[in-house]
Amino acid sequence: MAINLDSLSPSELQALIKSAEAQMDSARKNHIKEARAKIDAVLASAGLTLSEVYPTRGGGKGVKGPKGTVAPKYRNPENPAQTWSGRGKHPVWFNEALKKKGVTAESLLIAGATPKAAPAKKAVKAAKKAPAKKAPAKKAAKK
Repeated sequence: MAINLDSLSPSELQALIKSAEAQMDSARKNHIKEARAKIDAVLASAGLTLSEVYPTRGGGKGVKGPKGTVAPKYRNPENPAQTWSGRGKHPVWFNEALKKKGVTAESLLIAGATPKAAPAKKAVKAAKKAPAKKAPAKKAAKK
């Protein structure tokens, strides 16, 4: 069934497109239905269920679940509705508050929240001072 598209009017082309899209949608649904029937047959012959083969999140070993929400750790003193969990990029209000005299990250903590543990200063300084060891250079032998 060859259709000469050059001879069709814009409205006829639009109708043809809609008809083709409907046919494509129907064919896709039929394809999915056939694939499901094949999968169900394979699972039934193996005595398995889909949930055993593909466990839902959190149901199987090594499968990570959805990330949960983290309780807020810091609160904006000027607008208590603004909070931050302490993870990710600092919010603007947090940076602005730290610029004010006498305000520290600890002073913005919500009651019961624990501050982030700072790394030991000695370990950080030692890591910075320790030079990287280089392999001894080999001298080229002259002949």
